[in-house]
Amino acid sequence: MKQNMGMVDRTIRVIVAAIFIALYFTGTVTGTVGIVLVVLGAVFMLTSLVSFCPLYTLVGLNTCPATKK
Repeated sequence: MKQNMGMVDRTIRVIVAAIFIALYFTGTVTGTVGIVLVVLGAVFMLTSLVSFCPLYTLVGLNTCPATKK
């Protein structure tokens, strides 16, 4: 897998994931919506850790800065 996520994108995903998980575990969001947010937060966290988003490849996005050769 080639990286396609930049540092800013990864940081935003980690922050959003933390917010989603905090909303669920504090009881602010419960039920099906809460579970969906936790799953989405886990996906955001996983994609930010590996610096690869499969959806970006489908759409053709790349936020990773170009590396010098």
